[in-house]
Amino acid sequence: MTTQNTPQIQMRNLFPTPVAVFRLPDHAAINAALEKRIFAREKEVASVHHSNWGGWQSPADFHSWCGPEGEAVLKTAQQLASQLTAERTGKQAAPDWQLGWRMNAWANVNRAGQGNEFHTHPGAFWSATYYVRDGGAAEDPSLGGEFEMADPRGAGPAMLAPHLCFATNGGQAMGASEMIRPLEGNLVMFPSWLSHGVRPYAGDNVRISIALNLTPVD
Repeated sequence: MTTQNTPQIQMRNLFPTPVAVFRLPDHAAINAALEKRIFAREKEVASVHHSNWGGWQSPADFHSWCGPEGEAVLKTAQQLASQLTAERTGKQAAPDWQLGWRMNAWANVNRAGQGNEFHTHPGAFWSATYYVRDGGAAEDPSLGGEFEMADPRGAGPAMLAPHLCFATNGGQAMGASEMIRPLEGNLVMFPSWLSHGVRPYAGDNVRISIALNLTPVD
């Protein structure tokens, strides 16, 4: 109980890691067109192999064949990155950052048992994932396929007493992971240095996503 003579505790949650989720308004029509285009591309081009456990990953040339629907996704990502970026003074970084992002993007198709190991995206400022198809995982958590983010503070805070955590907002994830379930139409944006992966998908359908990087151009 707090009394008049009890000093109040001042809490500061330092070193926050921003993760933004934005749902595209016209995602149903966008995703229907992107699905056809991505499946066609999968038949024509061999998979790139980086962090992926199986599945198909296109080269980072999505912008060259994505069509107007893909361009809408990329433009939305640029706008979101601009809104979330500031100078150290707190001011908006530039009056029109939509012209100041260099981007690369690629498509991913995962079927049963496929996912991505933990990795980061060096050479970029923001990275993002857009969900074209969630494979039913949005409604059924047993299907897996979650976007998993490792605590950037490392395992240290949980090594001494892993059954304990901080009694603060977000403290339950210290030394562990946070997960976001895929949902068609959602764009998830995060710092490119944040270690992340995709848990194996266990469904009978298909999980389709677009990954992208944004690098500021002076």
